[in-house]
Amino acid sequence: MNNAPLLQVEGLKKHFPVYKGVFSRIAGQVYAVDGVSFHIDRGETLGLVGESGCGKSTVGRTLLKLLEPTAGRIKMRGEDITEFDSAKMFPYREQMQMIYQDPYASLNPRMSAGDIVEEPLIIHDAGTRAERQERVAGLFERVGLRPEHRRSFPHMFSGGQRQRIGIARALALGPELIVGDEPVSALDVSIQAQIINLLMDLQDEFKLSYLFVAHDLAVVEHISHRIAVMYLGRIVETTDKNSLFDMPLHPYTEALLSAVPVPKAGARRRKRVILSGDVPSPINPPSGCHFHQRCPYATSQCRHEVPVLQQVVPGHWAACHLHNGGVRFPLAPIAVQ
Repeated sequence: MNNAPLLQVEGLKKHFPVYKGVFSRIAGQVYAVDGVSFHIDRGETLGLVGESGCGKSTVGRTLLKLLEPTAGRIKMRGEDITEFDSAKMFPYREQMQMIYQDPYASLNPRMSAGDIVEEPLIIHDAGTRAERQERVAGLFERVGLRPEHRRSFPHMFSGGQRQRIGIARALALGPELIVGDEPVSALDVSIQAQIINLLMDLQDEFKLSYLFVAHDLAVVEHISHRIAVMYLGRIVETTDKNSLFDMPLHPYTEALLSAVPVPKAGARRRKRVILSGDVPSPINPPSGCHFHQRCPYATSQCRHEVPVLQQVVPGHWAACHLHNGGVRFPLAPIAVQ
């Protein structure tokens, strides 16, 4: 079992009903997550990227059972937890934690910072009060906060300090897996780098696994070991970060990478890919490949058949009909400017 992934997600779906009319009848579904599969190994970071509204955050909340899945399987350490109720999930809460996007909205304004970090320990009846206080003090020091900060309230901190409190709270119970739901997107750029480096140091120290949800590919490249690209509820490509940036195999990934700014003069730049049209509605997604309406390489097959996520080259998976038979479609070449 030691060789098994820490987390295995198979065919995960999360659909939200749409109610209309006086009697609130179900008139449709929002296909937020529509058949997602991936795994996370021990000590690994999987970056999950895509446009806003593609279902990234819903994936993170669903695999933690903060939202109940519509279909699919979630396995933690090889055990299927998909159907677990709140009582059965309680011991797993220690091992699966979350860092939220908004470092202010995720903190109770009526509780001191120390009480916020101690709360998970109290809920799980971990140690005596003195032991809990010692644990909280150690966590504050580890995330870069002073011990006297424990008595302050969230409104008294900066955005970066608030996120450090959120990180300390996530670490309180000694988890194995942490879901970061765009944990640096609300912070200044200079603070983002500090938080990312802190997360990487904590991963090395505590052997943590991360699902790192983000839309900033530069950030994801820095922290991730592997990257999965989502579009309209589905994963369209997944591989290690070097392969993804060197040789994208899906047209959507190509477009995302072409938008990444290159700050250094003389550095290699990609030809800018401008996608036509808007992202379709998840209430009424296109048939076949969800991306075909915006794809410059789309064929009639793309409009009618759902592409399967398949291994195109060793370790590199893509859901694209143009890769049938292992033939790579002609992506735009890298241009040096």
